[in-house]
Amino acid sequence: MQLSTLKPKHPRKKHKRIGRGGKRGTTSGQGTKGQKSRAGASVRPGFRGGDNRIWQLFPKQRGASKKHGNKRPHRKHRFFAMHRAGPAEVNLRSLDAFREGDTVSPATLADKKLVPAGARDIKVLGSGTLSRRLSFEGVRMSASAKEKIEKAGGTVLSGK
Repeated sequence: MQLSTLKPKHPRKKHKRIGRGGKRGTTSGQGTKGQKSRAGASVRPGFRGGDNRIWQLFPKQRGASKKHGNKRPHRKHRFFAMHRAGPAEVNLRSLDAFREGDTVSPATLADKKLVPAGARDIKVLGSGTLSRRLSFEGVRMSASAKEKIEKAGGTVLSGK
């Protein structure tokens, strides 16, 4: 078998070119007359035949905080609200990447690619089981995670 002799199992299907004479007639399935029957024609999204666009019909929020470029968004405006991300979460089942007796800290979690590099806040959750004795330093944890860690013989040195 040569690369130059390879052929697809099914031949490529050519797309139908309409409006060029032949068996389909003059309108070629486009209907008769009107903007949408013309070549290259399209109607702008949101255009309602000269009527107001739908988003112009709804009431607006008043105030300078709605305007673009404002550095301090008002809390009532959903679109401009600041989204604060929660802590980076690590489940107990993913801590099998560590060896017996290792210390789990934000730096070691980032080295093993279990949390994004530079994650400030990390929380260990109790999903799964822990089979190794690990010591934890500088991470928060749920009550169920702390219980499972201590049951496995691990230690929690300091949490945030």
